[in-house]
Amino acid sequence: MRFGAKILFEDVSTAFLPGRRYGLTGPNGAGKSTFMKLLTGEDEPQKGAVTRPKKLGVLRQDQFAFDAYRVIDTVIMGNQRLWKALEEREHIYAKAEMSDEDGMRLGELEGIVGEEDGYTAESDAAVLLDGLDVPVEMHERKMGELQGGHKVRVLLAQALFGSPPALLLDEPTNHLDLESIHWLEGFLNRYEGALIVISHDRHFLNNVCTHTADIDYQTIITYPGGYDDMVLRKTQVRRQIEAGNAQREKKIAQLNDFIARFSAGTRSSQVTSRKKEVERLQTSELARSNIQRPYIRFQMNRPSGRAALEFSGVKRTYGEQTVINGFAANVQRGEKVALVGRNGAGKTTLLRALLNNAPGADEPRASLDAGKVEWGHEAQVGYFAQDHRASIPQGMTALEWLHQFDPQASTEELRGLLGQMLFSGEEGLKPTEALSGGEAARLILCKLMLQKPNILVLDEPTNHLDLESINALNLALRKFEGAVLLVTHDEDLLDEVATRIWRFERGVIEDFKGSYEEYQQVPA
Repeated sequence: MRFGAKILFEDVSTAFLPGRRYGLTGPNGAGKSTFMKLLTGEDEPQKGAVTRPKKLGVLRQDQFAFDAYRVIDTVIMGNQRLWKALEEREHIYAKAEMSDEDGMRLGELEGIVGEEDGYTAESDAAVLLDGLDVPVEMHERKMGELQGGHKVRVLLAQALFGSPPALLLDEPTNHLDLESIHWLEGFLNRYEGALIVISHDRHFLNNVCTHTADIDYQTIITYPGGYDDMVLRKTQVRRQIEAGNAQREKKIAQLNDFIARFSAGTRSSQVTSRKKEVERLQTSELARSNIQRPYIRFQMNRPSGRAALEFSGVKRTYGEQTVINGFAANVQRGEKVALVGRNGAGKTTLLRALLNNAPGADEPRASLDAGKVEWGHEAQVGYFAQDHRASIPQGMTALEWLHQFDPQASTEELRGLLGQMLFSGEEGLKPTEALSGGEAARLILCKLMLQKPNILVLDEPTNHLDLESINALNLALRKFEGAVLLVTHDEDLLDEVATRIWRFERGVIEDFKGSYEEYQQVPA
């Protein structure tokens, strides 16, 4: 498959086997989603053929396609043969009078319903929904009434319904909280068919995948093991080729030196044999990798006081529901606090309430119903909003948007910063309305690096970043000397960055001083 002059992959021959779980990896733009569409039959390859089973479980990305249907029916639609039989059966039963042909057709349809476990379809669908934390009271509601996070879970249940022999999941962990991700990991590890999953969650890929199919060098190479195993093996192979090339180049240089010295003399036969050896030793040409690694470094204009943030009695309600009820804490300079808990538990609400009087934060904030918030001496806050696209207005270029946060910065400085975040050449002149989710996230990280705050408040910063960008963010946060408040469902980020945990559960916030690993070892 190619787009214009850009080759995504060519002459790829591979097979995905039952009982194996494949992570499909590669940076943004490598062609992961395109390859997935070729596998599902949504698109056709420009050359070659794809063989697939009759029944495929596919995670649908269009969250609005099923808005008119009940949640339970949306899940059952994952088995199209069963769903069509149920619809046709209902249509025949709705007739005022049935013909003999209708009666015979009903018999055929009942056979299909039986073969496809249609008599337990609703209860099977309910089990899946329950596992994905979609409450029973939502099962009869229309999809259009659900929030985005719950819609994604229903579509995931649709893909899993009917035990298809192959599952194709594109970013299944997006909008899932940690408990749902852990449930999904367990479910997929028990799945016996062929699984192909695109994910930017390294921890998830390492926990689930038995193999990794990596799109790079204009081809797809499958490595045994999870993501970390693939990176190690890929690096080793690359080094072996480079080392072999270096040895050959050294040998070629010696042979060419001999040829140059004796080509006009009496040793013509030896010169001829060495010329042939030079031709034989020509180095393996290394295809250029399409992996690009951003460089993220959070510096501070000046450190905050020892106490970065203190608050007490913080309360926030929505109507009659109290989301935050009298929480109090103080955050020291250098502490990295991770906010964890189910979706809707109040993590974003607390962050936005604390930002109400934050120096330097330039985003919409939520007011407090009660409580007192004091930011420390010299505190300057940098904020990454969960809905980060709304932070970037349309009608300007990426460069213009970035420039307003430091009017004194030169164009060269800003272009250098954009280049660090993979906006190369003229990409800094890209209109803000044309930015992808990943580009918008990288642009906001550019803003934070430009502002140089001493406190970072980050709400789901990894949602649209590829693995290379997430790894760069992970490293930058570990090196950052200021305070961090972080909401994330990326378990590696939690493991490696957090020094303190605020756990949200049933309206209560538990404050644990220690790493995420230490927190997990505490008895429930």
